[in-house]
Amino acid sequence: MPPATRRQARTRQSLEAEDDPSMEMAGEEMLDEPNARTFDRQQEEEPDVFPPPGLKEISSLASWTVSTAKPGNGVAALRSPDLAHFWQSDGPQPHLLSIHFFKLVSIVHIRLFLDFENDESYTPTKIQFLAGMSVHDIQEFAELSVSEPQGWYEVSFDNVGRVDPEDESDEEDPRKDVDWSKRPVLRAFLIQVRILENHQNGKDTHLRAVQLFARDDSEVHRRPANEAKTALPVRTAPQLAAKRKQPNNIKMASWMMEPDLR
Repeated sequence: MPPATRRQARTRQSLEAEDDPSMEMAGEEMLDEPNARTFDRQQEEEPDVFPPPGLKEISSLASWTVSTAKPGNGVAALRSPDLAHFWQSDGPQPHLLSIHFFKLVSIVHIRLFLDFENDESYTPTKIQFLAGMSVHDIQEFAELSVSEPQGWYEVSFDNVGRVDPEDESDEEDPRKDVDWSKRPVLRAFLIQVRILENHQNGKDTHLRAVQLFARDDSEVHRRPANEAKTALPVRTAPQLAAKRKQPNNIKMASWMMEPDLR
């Protein structure tokens, strides 16, 4: 085709595209489609903000011990913020993780991270949670049974205390902030995690992270300065003057009066 004919054909196609709005919309959709995929990918990659307002992590306030561990996969690996690290047991079941606090703590939330995709038969499938003042009086308060878990799993506090009925709607609407002041509180010196069973009857286990949270009173009870109340009442000058002017009905003794000169 001669160059002049090709130029005429391209000009005719461009004029037809301007007259046909459907072709313009198709072109815009083709341009927007990669952007939409990029936006969706960014949304998936954005991590959840944790802990939420009203909570603070207290895991670092405790002493962590495990029943057994492979060299290089002990408590340090479990406490690492990198989820690629994990605690690996090295002994018979049950595998124990004990979290000792030096003072009585009030826990309102516990969660742990499991990764079946990478751990396979090392992944726990049945876990017990116990709490108490010491190893001599710990009692079970929750049990978690999972199948091929992937991600963070929250420990139920249903056996710790009753949830406020007015706050049950928080679980139905995940977009609503949870009022942690209405959640059950677990008070203990010791938290123990017992791994009873693994997937595919595995012997040893992998646990990648455990986090414990308490209420953050600085966030929950933060109020504006004009609404803040002092712990002790402040006495003003008029109040003190009125108190001094009140009669006490005490009569002075005669020997305390000034003598009469006669």
